[in-house]
Amino acid sequence: MLAEGFLRASNLDRIAEHKGKSMNLIDDILSRAAEIQTIRRDIHAHPEVGYDVVRTSELVAAKLEHWGLDVTRSVGRTGVVATLKRGTSARAIGLRADMDALPMQESNEFAHRSTIAGAMHACGHDGHTAMLLGAAQYLAADNGFDGTVQFIFQPAEEAGAGAQAMIDDGLFERFPVDAVFGVHNWPGIAAGNFGVRPGPIMASTSLFKITLRGAGCHGAMPHLGRDPVIAAAQLVTSLQSILTRNKNPIEAAALSVTQVHAGEAQNVVPTEAWLGGTVRTFSDETLDLIEDRLRAISSATALAFGCECDVVFDRNYPPTVNDATQTALAVEVMRELVGDGNVNASVDPTMAAEDFAFMLRAKPGCYAFLGNGSGDHRTPGHGAGPCLLHNSSYDFNDELLPIGSSYFVKLVHRFLSKQ
Repeated sequence: MLAEGFLRASNLDRIAEHKGKSMNLIDDILSRAAEIQTIRRDIHAHPEVGYDVVRTSELVAAKLEHWGLDVTRSVGRTGVVATLKRGTSARAIGLRADMDALPMQESNEFAHRSTIAGAMHACGHDGHTAMLLGAAQYLAADNGFDGTVQFIFQPAEEAGAGAQAMIDDGLFERFPVDAVFGVHNWPGIAAGNFGVRPGPIMASTSLFKITLRGAGCHGAMPHLGRDPVIAAAQLVTSLQSILTRNKNPIEAAALSVTQVHAGEAQNVVPTEAWLGGTVRTFSDETLDLIEDRLRAISSATALAFGCECDVVFDRNYPPTVNDATQTALAVEVMRELVGDGNVNASVDPTMAAEDFAFMLRAKPGCYAFLGNGSGDHRTPGHGAGPCLLHNSSYDFNDELLPIGSSYFVKLVHRFLSKQ
């Protein structure tokens, strides 16, 4: 429904006035903003989780084919890649958007709320997909570049490492690129502002589970058993010494024990206890150190309390590390688009993780944040909670659609310049 929250030029003028500058948006993209908003809200109303983005990927593929692009389906199971070539240059750029939603219930009640129980676009991937579609629509009729654009629409970012699945399916062999770029909306950054940095911008994510096995006994006769609960309690605090005594203090990292489970009765010392949590780092070297020390401390602590120990340490996503050269190019485009004062080229990195990291390991590129604002863009009927990522009251800010689309197009023009 476009009557409520319709994306008008005045919305963008309001952002520009607030920032004291004029946005250098592409007029043709701005004129089609309502069409792209309709697509975004349709995707929001029909969220799909993980690799099960069947409806979404077909919608994306159909739009791209309608605009005349060469479309390949089922890359990395349900990913879509569209290829657009102009001129004779062998250079190529990759532009990526994620398509999947989260397995959570939406609390919003506006017209484009989720129609699927237990699924919601609470991270803005609907907006990311719509922005890239807007860029593809424009570029399909554009002859202002020389080279190839690969539009990459990816499943399973939230869980399942869809980026790696596409790479394993030959993404960059079948659809070669010299560099790859992505963008994520970011609540808390003013709407239309960019945040980026060379080097690490998002952390790795790893999960661990430590199981301690002792000997159960009556709670009144603890001397007859080997208590895994005491060992687990000691381990919770001992693991923090990795950050304070083993890791270089100038290297950022987080180690959080988030689960402790043991026992069924209050008067029984259990045979087994386990604890689990997450580790975040910005480098493989720091992650190696933390895993090594976690295993050593767990084993030694278990032994000290007469228990046995099993450690499972799963490395899920690596850190997202931007290439300095490609980030500098992206910053130039951002400043041209929204003005110098609205681009933070040394934004603080975040301990959240992102599977675009796999693509940046395979190819140089840049991942950036595009401000989603504070939530006042939401139409009536939104939930009572804040407009934060992974929150049931979240909604993507449609004012960003022509900004994101224009950013992608200007990246193509800069990267594949005819000069």
